[in-house]
Amino acid sequence: MSNTQGDEGVAVSAPPPPPPPPEDPSSKISPFVMKLRSAPPGYFFQPERPPPHTDPFAAPTGPYFFYGTLSDPAMLRDVLGLETTPQLRPATMTGYECKLWGQYPALLDAPGKAVHGAVYYVETEEHGERLASYETDNYRADPCRINYADGNQPVDDFGYVFNFVGNVRDLSDGTFDLGTWLRRVKRVAKDSSDVK
Repeated sequence: MSNTQGDEGVAVSAPPPPPPPPEDPSSKISPFVMKLRSAPPGYFFQPERPPPHTDPFAAPTGPYFFYGTLSDPAMLRDVLGLETTPQLRPATMTGYECKLWGQYPALLDAPGKAVHGAVYYVETEEHGERLASYETDNYRADPCRINYADGNQPVDDFGYVFNFVGNVRDLSDGTFDLGTWLRRVKRVAKDSSDVK
């Protein structure tokens, strides 16, 4: 470096030259990426069979917990269009309570409380969509933990339940009685006349 003298005789040093530019800025590869590329085959987990593509908006399948009108096997048969009456398992869910939305029960979160109902295993997305349509937009199928009350295996399971997602101001205190509801809509007489 050369020193130059300014007007007052003070030596001023010239700035150092800039570093050389990279050979090709677009070819700069991260050291992390280089390490990943050098990993041996099989280093990363790969399932034997990749999972099938699932639609996140499709109705879920699996155990559904019913606590209202769908806990009646004949009603469930009619909603799903089944040829035979479905078998339901008695069950409970803790952490929830029922209020009334008009004449229908509405499930809400309530720590320390329990709701009794019945479980049916939904096998197809079409059946899940029929249930969602029956329940209207005021209910949503949410994941839940189910505790079976019949003593059979499994004793508990993860499944789905229709939680109330409408306006909570529309709810009132009260209990839903399936027998009273069936008599009110005259389903008991219709179903008993079918049995011979």
